[in-house]
Amino acid sequence: MALRSFLILLLVVGIGSCTRHRVGQQLPRRGDEIVVAGQFFHTGAPVVTWMDPGGYDAYRVERRFVAYEKSGWGPTTRESRDIDSPNRYGLRASVLTAEEIEQVRGGGWPLAMLRDKVDQFVMHYDVCGTSRQCFNILHDKRNLSVHFMLDLDGTIYQTLDLKERAWHAGTANSRSIGIEIANIGAYALNDATLEQWYAPDETGRIRNVFPAWMTNTGIRTPDFIPRPARPVPIVGEIQGRRLKMYDLTPQQYASLVKLTAAVCTALPKIRCDYPRDAEGRLITRVLPEDQLNGYQGLLGHYHITAGKVDPGPAFQWDYIVTEARKLMKR
Repeated sequence: MALRSFLILLLVVGIGSCTRHRVGQQLPRRGDEIVVAGQFFHTGAPVVTWMDPGGYDAYRVERRFVAYEKSGWGPTTRESRDIDSPNRYGLRASVLTAEEIEQVRGGGWPLAMLRDKVDQFVMHYDVCGTSRQCFNILHDKRNLSVHFMLDLDGTIYQTLDLKERAWHAGTANSRSIGIEIANIGAYALNDATLEQWYAPDETGRIRNVFPAWMTNTGIRTPDFIPRPARPVPIVGEIQGRRLKMYDLTPQQYASLVKLTAAVCTALPKIRCDYPRDAEGRLITRVLPEDQLNGYQGLLGHYHITAGKVDPGPAFQWDYIVTEARKLMKR
């Protein structure tokens, strides 16, 4: 009887082990994951990481959009005075103790520590028009970086693990993550820049257009026609200036809602809200230093730096916050 029980136990254990992953088994990803301290978090939106084919890798020293033989560090320093470091990112040192720096300087971050240190999610528009051109400007030309780029078709590109200090928002870099949203930006009311990037099609509907020099947009969705969520330029005041801007595409809003919900869940010190005044309205100016230092949540680049106006007057803060909160409650 004892032998029979032992054999049954072995059979049960064997069956159980068959349901686990085998040594050498490939574990597929769904293609919607972001990387946070080396761990995957699902978003429900299309995500291409720096590890994926067609991704943008901010860890690489070489430039992405020059001839390969000229892309290395040596030729780069000879051809570009603006790139003075092989890395376009760094350590979140200003929010770490000396002991914590020693703990994470080799690369590994405990998720709990990252959750304790990062409490801001900064929204930018890229003034480049597409994510491909954005990475070209940031990485190859300006020696800068950002964690996420959001293309016109809603594709999210992650270029760095969120544990890294990307160079995107000045004094907020150590405590924040950032996203560059493909959009040519906001301009003075008498400026004609928008006319170069938006035009009616044969049906009269407004769509994004691209300059002749942009022979490769890099947009992943075949035959995708990007259109702003609203068909006319939106006029509003940022930093006391009257500006006009075309809205993001519906696909960008859909992905940004999901990404925001995922980020605020993975890093819960980032509250799913934007800076508000005493009446609960969006603040459209740079935040005073003491207010910025104590702020935890979503914010625009213009809340951090007085000379910036992104993500601009068309950006629908209430829509992002309301829809992201709904996802977080499910």
